[in-house]
Amino acid sequence: MTATVFEASLAGGANARFRSLDPDADLDLVHSWMHQPHVVPFWHLDVPRAELRSYLESMAAAAHLEPLIGCVDGVPVSYWEVYRAAEDALAEHYAAEEHDQGVHLLVGPVELTGQGLGRRLLDAVVGWQLDREPRTRRVVAEPDVRNERMIHVFERCGFVREGELELPEKRAALMVRHR
Repeated sequence: MTATVFEASLAGGANARFRSLDPDADLDLVHSWMHQPHVVPFWHLDVPRAELRSYLESMAAAAHLEPLIGCVDGVPVSYWEVYRAAEDALAEHYAAEEHDQGVHLLVGPVELTGQGLGRRLLDAVVGWQLDREPRTRRVVAEPDVRNERMIHVFERCGFVREGELELPEKRAALMVRHR
């Protein structure tokens, strides 16, 4: 069993547990999520298992990033990449502050989307990010500008759209949540 990173109670009474990604044990799960129609256009990781394994291994090995699996009431439902944004390539595209943190996420099962689960999970993750690093003044995200549903989730969680970024792989909305 992989290590629990943190747990949170979600609005509505569900229990969330966020655990470290195990690139081997979680490969099939994440592979299935990356092939979901609501994920493919924005993650671009609908690739063969071997290629996805390499990606997940590189995320797990990154010094500035932590890949997580989010579970609700014991069921895996989401994939996360939480990271120190000032140490990420993203910092070359916006005015990064030393203790900025970043977040990428997806809710895998399509039947769990559109019900507010992503917002409740994101609230928990951002709260944890801010609690674990008191010097953090901002949490940033950069969803694809076409991903209106995700941008709406960020806005519902208190993020503000502070502009657009031309990144190598996409045009992104710079979403910022201030402490």
